[in-house]
Amino acid sequence: MTQTLPGAEPFSSALHAKLVHALGDGHARDAANGHGESPFVNRLALESSPYLRQHARNPVNWYAWGNEAFAQARRLGRPLFLSVGYSTCHWCHVMERESFEDEGIAAYLNAHYVAVKVDREERPDVDAVYMRAAQAMQCGGGWPLSVWLNDAGEPFFAGTYFPPHAGARGAAIGFLEILTELVRVYHEEGSRTQSVAHAVANAVRARTEAGVSSADEAIAASIERDGPRLIASAVALCQQLFDEEHGGLRLRQKFPSQVPIRLLLRHHQRTGDAQALRMATRTLEAMAAGGLYDHLAGGFHRYATDPEWRIPHFEKMLYDNAQLVVAYAEAWQVTQRPAFARVARETCDELLATFVSPEEGFYSATDADSEGEEGKYFAWSEAEIRSLLGPSAATEAFLRYYGVTADGNFELGNVLYEPQPDEETRNGLAAFRANLLEARRLRVPPFRDEKILAAWNGLAISAFAVAGRILGEKRYVEAAARAADFVLGRMRDTGTGGLVRSFHVGRPGGLGFLDDYAFVVAGLLDLFESTGESRWFVEACALAEETERIFADNEAGGWFATGLEHEHLIARHRPTFDGAEPAGSSVALLNAERLAVLTDSDKWRKVVARALAFYWPLVEEQPLSMTEALLAVDFWAGPVKEIVLVAHPRDSETLDKFTQVLRDVFCPRKVLIAGATDSPAWAQLRARIPLLGERTARGDRTTAYLCTHGTCQEPTSDPETLQRLLSETNPSP
Repeated sequence: MTQTLPGAEPFSSALHAKLVHALGDGHARDAANGHGESPFVNRLALESSPYLRQHARNPVNWYAWGNEAFAQARRLGRPLFLSVGYSTCHWCHVMERESFEDEGIAAYLNAHYVAVKVDREERPDVDAVYMRAAQAMQCGGGWPLSVWLNDAGEPFFAGTYFPPHAGARGAAIGFLEILTELVRVYHEEGSRTQSVAHAVANAVRARTEAGVSSADEAIAASIERDGPRLIASAVALCQQLFDEEHGGLRLRQKFPSQVPIRLLLRHHQRTGDAQALRMATRTLEAMAAGGLYDHLAGGFHRYATDPEWRIPHFEKMLYDNAQLVVAYAEAWQVTQRPAFARVARETCDELLATFVSPEEGFYSATDADSEGEEGKYFAWSEAEIRSLLGPSAATEAFLRYYGVTADGNFELGNVLYEPQPDEETRNGLAAFRANLLEARRLRVPPFRDEKILAAWNGLAISAFAVAGRILGEKRYVEAAARAADFVLGRMRDTGTGGLVRSFHVGRPGGLGFLDDYAFVVAGLLDLFESTGESRWFVEACALAEETERIFADNEAGGWFATGLEHEHLIARHRPTFDGAEPAGSSVALLNAERLAVLTDSDKWRKVVARALAFYWPLVEEQPLSMTEALLAVDFWAGPVKEIVLVAHPRDSETLDKFTQVLRDVFCPRKVLIAGATDSPAWAQLRARIPLLGERTARGDRTTAYLCTHGTCQEPTSDPETLQRLLSETNPSP
């Protein structure tokens, strides 16, 4: 049924039987790239990760990361080749097709190395440590990440994508030549290789485990004075790099995460800085008008390959879209521009249509490729659009509005974009977009990575809870609640009861990392603010306590990415960079701050103080490296508005008006508790949230209470009064 892998020892009969069984279940079929049946199968057929399973039919004798691979390397006296990627990574697919499916390259790799494949989304700890190693060796960074290790896991060479051999893609040296030379060096210059590996490992440890000698609570106390200054310096740096014409930074490729939209909105709200608002809104406008945005279904692709945002890298990631939903919803609050609210809604709707699992969790991503070509699912020829829409003046208007030409703007035709965005014109083209979307659904869709990650679901819970509250969409809040129920109920380790990292094909897998805990806690706190339901606050507190127990650095302050029960790698990673995903430490810091205000607890204030003491020098040195942490700095700088909204059962009209005020006013530094005093949940919350006190609905009216820095305003049942109090520090856009 399967052939022996070239250059490899035959599998044992027991392992062969397991692999045959996995193939019989269809468990190892390469569903992503349509490469056809292969006569080979390797150990990755037994894994649950979609990315690993994509490589299960390679002729490479792949191992998953673990003791078996390192034991085999020691037994055979070989180096290890580590390949790190993820299921919707385009260049990972390219390297697979060019090198890992090539029987000659596979035979050499199998005969001289122990090959290990890692899904960075399931093992972010492995990815982070060896990405640091690649950077320490000045080999760049990105995926696929290719690292050569000794049998102790210490790296001695690294890179990213390599063409298969010399001459391919114009390369002077290819993957096969690198494999050949590094085997020679490993065996003939062993002492030098080991010396390099030890030095790199020590450098990685120094960078990931460095800390301050003691926490300084004075830093936390001075944030009110120094925090806005630090934020202003980050905004000034952003302005120096800003692309005034196209939005984003002046770079050849543009990622949504490169401009800290939410920080810019907060700086504008605090200072009235018009340029900060312009940088935020211009970037949001450009991203939504460009091909980065899916104009038919909604949602954003991964990044733009050009400065104008027109041609994207076509994968869609849950974490990108979740964060952009919040950015657009908050920008709508600040500007009241209908386009921003529309983009937030359409993105939520696309996530609900494409990313929701039967269990109500959110899948991870959709691929850039379909039928082996990047962007094929999304590209259009002018003739195809004319054929679908028919000859009319309206069709010509559609073609003009979306920049469609006979030559196209992409190698496969046209990627729709808006050269001159106009909401009224766009609204008039809705029927045509629906027509094209229906036709597109008949195409072969990109592969969907149906792995469910706790961290990314935490981001999605926040997105739907926040968007539902701001946009008045109850169904979004309900979607957030369903996802939260799934994560809390199904993504648990059977031994410890803690969160797991992933869930796939009915199986939870792997202990959760810091970002899993931190992002889920943030999602639960956002869901609590949007619903007032006590269970979300109770669960958030329990997970936040677990976060401290598992991940906190009790000596230096802040958090490690891994807990003591995780596998010990060559270094224990400490996240200190906000990239496409926020650092778990940045989100954990803001969580601790929110809990400190809500619970009025010295314990959480000390957590905040120690974390700020650790991260402050890092943020001060490179403000744009931890812009999510600066959201926490902004919150702690205050003033934080403590809002308690007490509903009266016979006064729903006032409650609705208060809710509308909270929708309309951008008030980022706040905590919100809303509910009815006669509910059992309210009684449960009183014991946990001192802000509630004995507050009740006054005079049979729904009543709002607002306090700041321990000073409380007169309770009010007048929504206009609440709007004035919330808006006092809000300059007009």
